[in-house]
Amino acid sequence: MARPLANVRVLEMGTFITGPATAMFLADLGAEVIKIEQPGSGDPFRAFRGELYSPHFQTYNRNKKSVTLDTRIPADRAAFDALLAGADVFIQNFRPGVAERIGVDAERLRRLNPRLVYVSISGFGASGPDRDRPAFDTVAQAASGFLRLLVNPAHPRVVGPAIADAMTGFYAAQGALAALYERERTGVGRLVETSMFEAMCHFNLDDFTHWLADGQVMGPYSRPHVSQSYVFQCADGGWIALHMSSPPKFWENLALAVEQPDMLERPMFASRDARIAHYEEVVAFLAPIFATRTRAAWCERLRALEVPHAPVLTAPEVLETEQARHLGLEVTAPGPFGTFRTIRSPLSFDGERMEEVSAPPLLGAHTDEVLGAVRRDAAA
Repeated sequence: MARPLANVRVLEMGTFITGPATAMFLADLGAEVIKIEQPGSGDPFRAFRGELYSPHFQTYNRNKKSVTLDTRIPADRAAFDALLAGADVFIQNFRPGVAERIGVDAERLRRLNPRLVYVSISGFGASGPDRDRPAFDTVAQAASGFLRLLVNPAHPRVVGPAIADAMTGFYAAQGALAALYERERTGVGRLVETSMFEAMCHFNLDDFTHWLADGQVMGPYSRPHVSQSYVFQCADGGWIALHMSSPPKFWENLALAVEQPDMLERPMFASRDARIAHYEEVVAFLAPIFATRTRAAWCERLRALEVPHAPVLTAPEVLETEQARHLGLEVTAPGPFGTFRTIRSPLSFDGERMEEVSAPPLLGAHTDEVLGAVRRDAAA
């Protein structure tokens, strides 16, 4: 299996999502990731029903080793420093000031290992008036302007997964990779910093660009209207999504699929601008039609006419599709409580998929293995 980061060692002192996600993305590419956790409790995301192996923890901690150390204790700090000597990347997502208090700040670690790529993730940045504000996923989504694009004004609720957490992890991993590439030329590491606020502002780039370039303030329906995206409930209660974009053939074929040959002669369907302006009327016209057949029947008709669509699927339904099975999206490995099942990395290298995976570790499962090797190396 392709492992482009096979010779990279990462030390992660991450909790919850952003730090662990950053390390997992590197681990998925073949890096050796050693997760350093507090003895006894570990990453707070572990806690679940009296155990330390929650689904949340499993999501962001596969392909890692777990070592328990408390760097506030001299002996543990010495062990950590010995590990650091052979590390390429260090990742932490503490609130500002915590790294200094426990002896893992960038200044000290980069002095010990000048080749180290030090990745620091915060909520609102390393400086500024909001530096010390606590930040979690919903806070970052809201502060960056992104959350308002997801909230239905008629039924305001926070919806969806932890997008800000995961995206911050992606950006931090990208920064680590760039710094590693530069180090090949310079021989010197970097301090790579990002925050949830900055990451989500960049992820929300389309919203900002519309404001900066054209004075438009986007709302939750702006993109669906322009992209001509729709969801309709079918006769069996299932939902189907359409993305009609701008090519006229999509609408011409949709008219055939819904058996409304004169549909495009109606004023609200006359042009793309008309459909955008009369979006709600388009929905009102099509919704009763889609309610007359099952989702499977609609998928068959729309696929035959090449109308861009997909059923709105649940996780188990996705894994049952022929395409997911063909691509081998689900991968498994032996786990501490039975078979560990997850979704593989989406990347392939020269046709090689990233199909091998190791289950998230139990707390401290690799302490003896990793620290024993460090002590043997020190004795030699």
